[in-house]
Amino acid sequence: MTAQATRAVREEVIGPDFFDDPHKYYRRWRKHGPVLRVLRPNGLPHWLIIGYDEARAALADPRMRKDVTELYETLRRVAPDGKGGGASEDLSSHMLNADPPEHTRLRKLVTREFTGRRVAALRPRIEEITRNLLDEMEGKDEVDLIEGLAAPLPVMVICELLGVPFEDRDDFQKWSKILLDADPNVDTVAVSQKMTDFLADLLEAKRANPGEDLLSSLVANGDGSDELSTKELVAMAYLLLVAGHETALHLIGNGIYLMLRDREAFQALRAHPDRIPAATEEVLRRFGPVGWATMRFTSEEATFGGVRIPAGQLVAISLDAANHDPAVTPEAPRLHQVDETPKHLAFGHGIHFCLGAPLGRLEANVAFTQLLERFGDLRLADPDFFPEWRLGFMRGFTSLPARLT
Repeated sequence: MTAQATRAVREEVIGPDFFDDPHKYYRRWRKHGPVLRVLRPNGLPHWLIIGYDEARAALADPRMRKDVTELYETLRRVAPDGKGGGASEDLSSHMLNADPPEHTRLRKLVTREFTGRRVAALRPRIEEITRNLLDEMEGKDEVDLIEGLAAPLPVMVICELLGVPFEDRDDFQKWSKILLDADPNVDTVAVSQKMTDFLADLLEAKRANPGEDLLSSLVANGDGSDELSTKELVAMAYLLLVAGHETALHLIGNGIYLMLRDREAFQALRAHPDRIPAATEEVLRRFGPVGWATMRFTSEEATFGGVRIPAGQLVAISLDAANHDPAVTPEAPRLHQVDETPKHLAFGHGIHFCLGAPLGRLEANVAFTQLLERFGDLRLADPDFFPEWRLGFMRGFTSLPARLT
């Protein structure tokens, strides 16, 4: 599985400590070039791109295919267990795992409902939800900012947008975490089925009693020959629900953590909230919520960073490593000193650029602005707190204890 290359290619093993500090690995790997071979903790071998320029090029290269059927066939061929883990093929049959023209059709149908105007109109409701969550913190000595703000805000927003009962949040949050994490000891088959059944029942209820929500709109347009099939509706609902809360959750959590680690930046952003959108972009670059883009495979030989990758090979792109490429960003600015929008790939690039990026940015900017304004003495409950990072390629953590006074 080694390619003839113009640059020497190393094969590296990802250890169990990778998720605690992936940059320890990236710094070592970068010395040998922007493209390498890796072996995941679950034994899955594949190519990995870590350079910014190479990652940006690969994200937009049509030879880097994502068709879900061929992708899963490749996974079954190279994975030691013949599976590869993660969500089932049916749940993964959404636009993020499709190529043109299928991707074009699917994205067009969702974009029609998920418009910029619809997202912008959500601002008053996002501000209201944030105020209510912060009201619940008032008077407490110590709070968990993940449990109290970063998690419930995007979940409430996406539930209202899609028309998902908020009381079901504990189930789908638990299932999505299992399906997105990289724990090789967890069997995801049963969890995938639970998520599939939940979404199928929800969509059937929308068909019987449609509302004003996005899923009802998609279901109402689901009977035409060029519209979404039942299988596509379930997969699309999965993508929108999971991506709609997971990415914003970790963007908000990671951002608050960075602000609490830098008191000067915290106070400066509180005094100048107009700088918060730029700071949010630096949070995205430095600790974006998605560490690695979803898997691709080569439809034909492709060269990146002087390395030829043969056809039929699995390729992962580390957005996190690319965003820390010293050739692009030699030094990280303080959050309150970001003068220009930093170059980053936190939401991807090309035809698969994240459709929900405007919503995630809006939720984060509102959360940061109101939190800093409300609690000027906010501090980490433990000055030496270090996050317990998730065991997966979502970059985030589950707890952030803080003192309000």
